Amino acid sequence: MNKVKYITNYLSNYLLRYALLVCFIILMGVSSFAEPAQQSDEIDEIEIEIEEEGLNAGELIFDHILDSYDWHICTWKGKHIGVYLPIIVYSEGEFYIFSSKHFHHENQYYTQDRNGDEVVFEIPDEGKYEGKVVRVMSDGTQIRPFDISITKTVCGLLISCTLLIVVFLLVAKGYRQRGEKAPKGLQALIEPLILYVRDDIAKPNIGKDYDKYLPYLITVFFFIFFNNILGLIPFFPFGANITGNIAVTAVLALFTFFITNLTGKKHYYEDIFNTPGVPWWLKFPLPLMPIIEVVGCFIKPVVLAIRLFANITAGHIVLLGFVSMIFIVGEMSAWAGAGMSVLSLILSIFADCLELLVAYIQAYVFTLLSAIYFGMAAKEVHH
Repeated sequence: MNKVKYITNYLSNYLLRYALLVCFIILMGVSSFAEPAQQSDEIDEIEIEIEEEGLNAGELIFDHILDSYDWHICTWKGKHIGVYLPIIVYSEGEFYIFSSKHFHHENQYYTQDRNGDEVVFEIPDEGKYEGKVVRVMSDGTQIRPFDISITKTVCGLLISCTLLIVVFLLVAKGYRQRGEKAPKGLQALIEPLILYVRDDIAKPNIGKDYDKYLPYLITVFFFIFFNNILGLIPFFPFGANITGNIAVTAVLALFTFFITNLTGKKHYYEDIFNTPGVPWWLKFPLPLMPIIEVVGCFIKPVVLAIRLFANITAGHIVLLGFVSMIFIVGEMSAWAGAGMSVLSLILSIFADCLELLVAYIQAYVFTLLSAIYFGMAAKEVHH
């Protein structure tokens, strides 16, 4: 299959399926916004609240890197500007949908169930369920409902996936129209990356069976790379710390784990449970080597998830730390703040450039390690 047909086939067939799935999820999210008619204007509008406190660098940093039920945009002249997202919870056989705005004006949200009884939800400031929506029962106890709210991470994920699908469908359309002609625009940007994943990551590390793993490898590479880049754009609707969320990286690692172990061939499991070349006394009576190999199967996805999460989160913390230094020093002295602003700007630009490199490296490393694991599972024994 020539280059144009190969790329067009991938972009058209595989991404179309993913596009339909993501569109369905987006429609579910949109329906949750529109469900309570009396609150629809509250969910979509940009809310402004007065903040009289000074800069808290730690709060600023953690507000950015942690997930939340609202999307803080900026603070302008002491005013908090943010977008309130819908909270969707399932408790005691009923769904409850309301705006997170209620938790900013009051600590609790009051509603009624189908029987007319009062139902109370709140977000505790401390304790076991700190920062999470809980239902307060009549006796004062807190229970955690099934929570499928559109949080900041979920909202950012829907935005980034939509943009990614649109980009690839446009590239596929360009290939169908241009045929064998030299690529232009987005085609010229995307084509080298796709061919790089195929020729330099999949083929050398997987072998002849690389083609069946390639759709996943290309998808996960662009997903991580695209979200890493969008996370560096410091204004709404971008800037969400998606790949710096351990839940997102854990799901990606689980995909790699299940694909590896569900497609593993006979010799892959023989190497785990009957490692060749290992002395018999390490296998019997205590199966030391099989235990180590099995544990290693679970350690690999954990390492994948933590590496991506830690590197992206660290980059965001460093960047926000440089910006916070301006205001921290500025509160001490206006002249010192002016001088620090120049230094912080230089350091921030340097860190941003470094993060652009890290955005690519982390996507490459995750894809490369996944390909290596697939190659170990799909390898053939040569006699």
